[in-house]
Amino acid sequence: MGVKRLLLVEDDRSLAELVTFHFDRAGYAVTRTGDGEEALILAEETRPDLILLDWMIEGISGIEVCRRLRRRETTANVPIIMLTARGEEDDRIRGLETGADDYLTKPFSPKELIARASAVLRRVRPALAASALAYAGIEMDLTAHRVKRDGVTLQLGPTEYRLLRHFLENPGRVFSRQQLLDTVWPHSEEIELRTVDVHIRRLRLAMGEPDLIRTVRSAGYSLDAAN
Repeated sequence: MGVKRLLLVEDDRSLAELVTFHFDRAGYAVTRTGDGEEALILAEETRPDLILLDWMIEGISGIEVCRRLRRRETTANVPIIMLTARGEEDDRIRGLETGADDYLTKPFSPKELIARASAVLRRVRPALAASALAYAGIEMDLTAHRVKRDGVTLQLGPTEYRLLRHFLENPGRVFSRQQLLDTVWPHSEEIELRTVDVHIRRLRLAMGEPDLIRTVRSAGYSLDAAN
Protein backbone atom coordinates (compact mmCIF):
# COMPACT_ATOMS: atom_id res chain seq x y z
CA MET A 1 0.00 0.00 0.00
CA GLY A 2 1.38 3.43 -0.90
CA VAL A 3 1.65 6.51 1.28
CA LYS A 4 -1.75 8.04 2.01
CA ARG A 5 -2.16 11.78 2.62
CA LEU A 6 -3.85 12.71 5.90
CA LEU A 7 -5.01 16.18 6.91
CA LEU A 8 -5.33 16.41 10.70
CA VAL A 9 -7.34 19.38 12.02
CA GLU A 10 -6.84 19.43 15.80
CA ASP A 11 -5.89 22.36 18.06
CA ASP A 12 -4.86 20.24 21.08
CA ARG A 13 -1.12 20.11 20.40
CA SER A 14 -0.34 17.06 22.54
CA LEU A 15 -3.20 15.07 20.99
CA ALA A 16 -2.21 16.21 17.50
CA GLU A 17 1.37 15.05 18.11
CA LEU A 18 0.16 11.68 19.40
CA VAL A 19 -2.15 11.14 16.42
CA THR A 20 0.57 12.28 13.99
CA PHE A 21 3.07 9.85 15.51
CA HIS A 22 0.76 6.84 15.14
CA PHE A 23 -0.44 7.69 11.63
CA ASP A 24 3.12 8.34 10.50
CA ARG A 25 4.05 4.83 11.69
CA ALA A 26 1.00 3.45 9.85
CA GLY A 27 2.31 4.83 6.54
CA TYR A 28 0.46 8.12 6.28
CA ALA A 29 1.95 11.49 5.28
CA VAL A 30 0.39 13.84 7.84
CA THR A 31 -0.30 17.56 7.39
CA ARG A 32 -1.78 19.21 10.45
CA THR A 33 -3.34 22.46 11.62
CA GLY A 34 -5.50 23.64 14.49
CA ASP A 35 -7.21 26.41 12.55
CA GLY A 36 -10.40 26.03 10.52
CA GLU A 37 -9.52 28.64 7.88
CA GLU A 38 -6.11 27.09 7.32
CA ALA A 39 -7.70 23.64 7.13
CA LEU A 40 -9.83 24.76 4.17
CA ILE A 41 -6.72 26.06 2.40
CA LEU A 42 -4.66 22.93 3.15
CA ALA A 43 -7.46 20.69 1.92
CA GLU A 44 -7.05 22.35 -1.50
CA GLU A 45 -3.25 22.43 -1.45
CA THR A 46 -2.46 18.93 -0.17
CA ARG A 47 -5.39 17.01 -1.72
CA PRO A 48 -5.69 14.63 1.27
CA ASP A 49 -6.99 11.08 0.99
CA LEU A 50 -8.53 11.41 4.46
CA ILE A 51 -9.37 14.26 6.86
CA LEU A 52 -9.48 13.93 10.66
CA LEU A 53 -11.47 16.92 11.86
CA ASP A 54 -11.94 18.07 15.45
CA TRP A 55 -15.32 19.63 16.24
CA MET A 56 -13.96 22.37 18.55
CA ILE A 57 -11.12 24.22 16.78
CA GLU A 58 -9.91 27.79 16.41
CA GLY A 59 -11.73 30.10 14.02
CA ILE A 60 -14.36 28.24 12.03
CA SER A 61 -15.88 25.28 13.87
CA GLY A 62 -15.17 21.76 12.69
CA ILE A 63 -18.80 21.26 11.75
CA GLU A 64 -18.68 24.35 9.49
CA VAL A 65 -15.36 23.23 7.97
CA CYS A 66 -17.01 19.88 7.18
CA ARG A 67 -19.99 21.64 5.60
CA ARG A 68 -17.77 23.82 3.39
CA LEU A 69 -15.57 20.90 2.32
CA ARG A 70 -18.65 19.00 1.18
CA ARG A 71 -19.81 21.99 -0.90
CA ARG A 72 -16.54 22.16 -2.85
CA GLU A 73 -16.17 19.98 -5.92
CA THR A 74 -12.51 19.23 -5.13
CA THR A 75 -13.18 17.98 -1.58
CA ALA A 76 -16.79 16.79 -1.80
CA ASN A 77 -15.76 13.12 -1.82
CA VAL A 78 -12.79 13.19 0.57
CA PRO A 79 -13.51 10.93 3.59
CA ILE A 80 -13.92 12.86 6.85
CA ILE A 81 -13.78 11.45 10.40
CA MET A 82 -14.88 13.88 13.09
CA LEU A 83 -13.14 13.89 16.48
CA THR A 84 -14.93 15.43 19.42
CA ALA A 85 -15.53 15.43 23.14
CA ARG A 86 -19.25 15.63 22.36
CA GLY A 87 -20.75 12.20 22.90
CA GLU A 88 -24.44 12.98 22.77
CA GLU A 89 -26.45 11.18 20.12
CA ASP A 90 -27.84 14.44 18.67
CA ASP A 91 -24.29 15.73 18.16
CA ARG A 92 -23.19 12.53 16.45
CA ILE A 93 -26.19 12.69 14.13
CA ARG A 94 -25.52 16.35 13.36
CA GLY A 95 -21.91 15.55 12.46
CA LEU A 96 -22.93 12.70 10.16
CA GLU A 97 -25.71 14.73 8.55
CA THR A 98 -23.22 17.52 7.81
CA GLY A 99 -21.16 15.08 5.76
CA ALA A 100 -18.79 13.24 8.10
CA ASP A 101 -18.18 9.59 7.18
CA ASP A 102 -17.47 8.52 10.76
CA TYR A 103 -17.37 9.95 14.25
CA LEU A 104 -15.07 9.19 17.21
CA THR A 105 -15.57 10.53 20.72
CA LYS A 106 -12.61 11.53 22.90
CA PRO A 107 -10.83 9.94 24.61
CA PHE A 108 -10.04 7.27 22.03
CA SER A 109 -7.18 4.89 21.41
CA PRO A 110 -4.89 5.64 18.45
CA LYS A 111 -5.26 2.01 17.34
CA GLU A 112 -9.04 2.38 17.13
CA LEU A 113 -8.69 5.64 15.19
CA ILE A 114 -6.33 4.03 12.66
CA ALA A 115 -8.70 1.07 12.32
CA ARG A 116 -11.62 3.45 11.72
CA ALA A 117 -9.54 5.36 9.16
CA SER A 118 -8.69 2.16 7.29
CA ALA A 119 -12.33 1.07 7.33
CA VAL A 120 -13.51 4.42 5.93
CA LEU A 121 -10.89 4.33 3.18
CA ARG A 122 -11.86 0.78 2.22
CA ARG A 123 -15.49 1.83 2.00
CA VAL A 124 -15.17 5.28 0.44
CA ARG A 125 -11.88 5.07 -1.50
CA PRO A 126 -11.33 1.35 -2.16
CA ALA A 127 -8.42 1.95 -4.53
CA LEU A 128 -6.33 3.36 -1.66
CA ALA A 129 -6.88 0.27 0.49
CA ALA A 130 -6.18 -2.17 -2.30
CA SER A 131 -2.93 -4.08 -2.85
CA ALA A 132 -3.59 -4.22 -6.60
CA LEU A 133 -5.32 -2.10 -9.23
CA ALA A 134 -6.75 -3.27 -12.54
CA TYR A 135 -8.44 -1.67 -15.54
CA ALA A 136 -8.91 -2.73 -19.17
CA GLY A 137 -6.22 -5.40 -19.13
CA ILE A 138 -3.77 -3.38 -17.02
CA GLU A 139 -2.78 -4.92 -13.67
CA MET A 140 -0.71 -3.02 -11.10
CA ASP A 141 0.72 -4.87 -8.09
CA LEU A 142 1.16 -2.11 -5.49
CA THR A 143 3.23 -4.31 -3.19
CA ALA A 144 5.74 -5.54 -5.79
CA HIS A 145 5.57 -2.34 -7.90
CA ARG A 146 4.99 -4.38 -11.05
CA VAL A 147 2.68 -3.54 -13.93
CA LYS A 148 1.35 -5.88 -16.61
CA ARG A 149 -0.83 -5.33 -19.63
CA ASP A 150 -2.59 -8.39 -20.98
CA GLY A 151 -0.10 -10.51 -19.03
CA VAL A 152 3.00 -8.76 -20.41
CA THR A 153 5.23 -6.91 -17.93
CA LEU A 154 5.63 -3.18 -18.66
CA GLN A 155 8.89 -1.33 -18.06
CA LEU A 156 7.95 1.93 -16.37
CA GLY A 157 10.07 4.64 -14.79
CA PRO A 158 9.11 5.88 -11.28
CA THR A 159 7.22 8.92 -12.59
CA GLU A 160 5.33 6.92 -15.23
CA TYR A 161 4.43 4.40 -12.53
CA ARG A 162 3.02 7.16 -10.28
CA LEU A 163 1.12 8.65 -13.21
CA LEU A 164 -0.41 5.32 -14.17
CA ARG A 165 -1.30 4.54 -10.58
CA HIS A 166 -3.14 7.85 -10.27
CA PHE A 167 -5.08 7.12 -13.47
CA LEU A 168 -5.89 3.57 -12.31
CA GLU A 169 -7.26 4.91 -9.04
CA ASN A 170 -9.52 7.30 -10.99
CA PRO A 171 -10.41 5.64 -14.33
CA GLY A 172 -12.48 7.77 -16.69
CA ARG A 173 -11.82 10.99 -14.78
CA VAL A 174 -10.17 13.88 -16.63
CA PHE A 175 -7.21 15.56 -14.92
CA SER A 176 -5.65 18.84 -15.97
CA ARG A 177 -1.87 19.09 -16.31
CA GLN A 178 -1.76 21.16 -13.12
CA GLN A 179 -3.77 18.56 -11.18
CA LEU A 180 -1.44 15.80 -12.36
CA LEU A 181 1.58 17.92 -11.47
CA ASP A 182 0.25 18.58 -7.96
CA THR A 183 -0.57 14.92 -7.35
CA VAL A 184 2.24 12.99 -9.02
CA TRP A 185 5.27 15.26 -8.57
CA PRO A 186 6.38 15.80 -4.93
CA HIS A 187 7.85 19.29 -5.63
CA SER A 188 5.52 20.46 -8.38
CA GLU A 189 6.26 24.17 -7.89
CA GLU A 190 9.69 23.59 -9.47
CA ILE A 191 8.37 21.76 -12.55
CA GLU A 192 6.87 23.14 -15.77
CA LEU A 193 3.47 22.01 -17.04
CA ARG A 194 4.91 20.63 -20.29
CA THR A 195 6.85 18.08 -18.22
CA VAL A 196 3.50 16.30 -17.78
CA ASP A 197 3.18 15.94 -21.56
CA VAL A 198 6.66 14.39 -21.78
CA HIS A 199 5.86 11.73 -19.18
CA ILE A 200 2.44 11.05 -20.70
CA ARG A 201 4.21 10.30 -24.01
CA ARG A 202 6.64 7.97 -22.22
CA LEU A 203 3.77 6.21 -20.48
CA ARG A 204 1.89 5.77 -23.74
CA LEU A 205 4.99 4.36 -25.41
CA ALA A 206 5.56 1.87 -22.57
CA MET A 207 1.91 0.76 -22.58
CA GLY A 208 1.71 0.22 -26.35
CA GLU A 209 -1.46 0.03 -28.41
CA PRO A 210 -4.34 0.54 -28.25
CA ASP A 211 -3.81 3.86 -26.47
CA LEU A 212 -5.86 4.00 -23.26
CA ILE A 213 -4.87 7.55 -22.31
CA ARG A 214 -7.27 10.03 -23.83
CA THR A 215 -6.23 13.62 -24.54
CA VAL A 216 -9.10 15.98 -23.76
CA ARG A 217 -8.61 19.27 -25.61
CA SER A 218 -8.19 22.26 -23.27
CA ALA A 219 -8.81 20.00 -20.27
CA GLY A 220 -6.09 17.38 -19.80
CA TYR A 221 -5.81 13.62 -19.80
CA SER A 222 -7.92 10.62 -18.82
CA LEU A 223 -7.47 6.84 -18.62
CA ASP A 224 -10.41 5.70 -20.72
CA ALA A 225 -10.85 2.37 -22.49
CA ALA A 226 -13.74 3.84 -24.51
CA ASN A 227 -11.71 6.58 -26.17
